[in-house]
Amino acid sequence: MKMAFILFDQMTTLDFVGFYESVTRLGIVTANENISWDFCSNKDQITDDRGLTIKINHVYPDLSGYDVVFIPGGMATRQLRYDAEFISWIQTARDVQYQVSVCTGALIWGAAGFLKDKRATTNPSAYELLEPYCSEVVKERYVRDGNVFTGGGVSASIDLGLFFIESITSGDVARQVQEKMDYPYYKAGG
Repeated sequence: MKMAFILFDQMTTLDFVGFYESVTRLGIVTANENISWDFCSNKDQITDDRGLTIKINHVYPDLSGYDVVFIPGGMATRQLRYDAEFISWIQTARDVQYQVSVCTGALIWGAAGFLKDKRATTNPSAYELLEPYCSEVVKERYVRDGNVFTGGGVSASIDLGLFFIESITSGDVARQVQEKMDYPYYKAGG
């Protein structure tokens, strides 16, 4: 499974890291030995909303070659959803197996047209912003509608990661990852 983590200026890092930490552990518990990932952006270096700078090795790659494309949130998504070049790039993920977001990353999927006729969630502060993009805003911590997985605000990223793992493997694998992370809050099978 090849994953693309979309990073951008002013993103909220916990949105990214919670999911990243969960799903990359699939290789550790040997649920999927062919796991790889790339950090992708529209520029070679980004700075998050707290000042952390991250170097990027994949600038505007064609996203169609990935199995999973993940988009975190942050206040910047409110403007980024109107950036035609960025959204056009995201649209190269049209046929990927799984489209995933946490928090207001859902606004980016929505602006790209991928949430049409889908149920989705986002940070509670952005429910109204998400409404025009999807068939139903679900006020839950995580939601799956077909190949689209969306998570609520910030710390929901960890739960979404475990839910994603459970959805593509099993509850046992999700519990193994959860145990390795010493994270007692997710309830597999629940």
